[in-house]
Amino acid sequence: MASVAIGGTFDILHDGHKALLKKAYKLGDVVIGLVSDEMAQRKAHLSNTYDTRKKTLTTYIKALTGTDPAIVTLGDPFGPTLKLKFDYIVVSPDTFRTAKEINTLRSQRGLPPIKIVCVDFVLGQDGHPISSTRIHRGEIDDHGVLL
Repeated sequence: MASVAIGGTFDILHDGHKALLKKAYKLGDVVIGLVSDEMAQRKAHLSNTYDTRKKTLTTYIKALTGTDPAIVTLGDPFGPTLKLKFDYIVVSPDTFRTAKEINTLRSQRGLPPIKIVCVDFVLGQDGHPISSTRIHRGEIDDHGVLL
């Protein structure tokens, strides 16, 4: 079976995250890179700690697949993708550039590229992408419904 990498902060698990995760699990065996609290706080405000985010992801993946997810802590944007063999990396348009950078670094290390699968944004009721930032601001809920 194919090996699949996906990574993110997954602060507030929303329908956009779920679309990415569903696609990843359709492709094969998934390793989820979950951004550490330290790394996440450099980018944005967090609502949930690493442990809470991991529990939420685990509950969702168990309901989706009936299995426990393989979750690794990300202390940098690349995680295990620069060392391990992956067939696919599932990204959003926001993280596509990082996936391209991963393949550049893999090439420099003599590793084969990972096929990039970009999943389009899931749009909210207003036609704009669902995001944790918008949920934090109170604009939408986790399904993209305007508040």
